[in-house]
Formats: sequence, structure tokens, C-alpha cells
Amino acid sequence: MDKQLIHPLINEIKNILDTARSNIAKEVNNELIISYWKIGEIIVRYEQNESIRATYGEQTLKQLSKVFTGIRQRFYVCRYAAEDYN
Repeated sequence: MDKQLIHPLINEIKNILDTARSNIAKEVNNELIISYWKIGEIIVRYEQNESIRATYGEQTLKQLSKVFTGIRQRFYVCRYAAEDYN
């Protein structure tokens, strides 16, 4: 097959794959944001329902971060995002 004829075909396929990769990345990011938001809401609701003061709230986050290693900073982000929402 002539290179001039196949080049547009290759470009079209590449564009489809690039678009799909981009869409997948956006969807994954959206799901992560929604998940972290929900986690933040759960933590805030737990702290508010139990009338936990700030120092105890910190203990809650420490306990959760032990269970969910490596995402402690995300808990803080979720917590404050959920507080802003409420």
C-alpha cells in the first residue's frame, strides 16, 4: 500500500486512540474526585454526629490513614471540601 494512502488512515486511528485515552483519564479523575468528596462528607458527618472536637477529629483522620495507607493528605482535602460544601 502506498505511504500517502495509509498515512491518513494511521492518523485517524491515532486520533481515535488519543481521544479515547483522554476521555478515560477524565472519567477516572471525575470518579476519584467524587469518591474523595464522598469520603470527606462521611468523615464530616461522623465528626458532627458524634460531636467530636477538633483534636478528636485529628485522631479520626490518623486512624483512617493507618487503615488507608498513603492517602492521609487526601482525607484533609476531602474534609475541608466537604465542610465548605455544608
